[in-house]
Amino acid sequence: MRARRQRVNRSDYLSDALTLLSGWTQDGVQLKRELACDDSQHAALTERIKVAADTLRIRPSIRRTDGHTQICLGDRDGDTLTDGEVALAARIEDFYRTVTAPHGS
Repeated sequence: MRARRQRVNRSDYLSDALTLLSGWTQDGVQLKRELACDDSQHAALTERIKVAADTLRIRPSIRRTDGHTQICLGDRDGDTLTDGEVALAARIEDFYRTVTAPHGS
């Protein structure tokens, strides 16, 4: 007996994924996040983001302001968020936990 394949609604999939990304906000077709980190943490985070983004061929906007790192994923003129952008947001959360973890943890 063959299993029936269910069609997955792409927008439902992305909406479900976005609900798991606490702290990220969706502004149209962009994902935004602001993370508290010092200068060395910002440098480490930015390097990790750039490597992952290059692999996914995504160009995030990363800015440093007043002790915070602001990240924006997605093209303001784009049609929709991509799977890659949502996946990168999840990876950024992992990177952030890694660079802000107390030493020796």
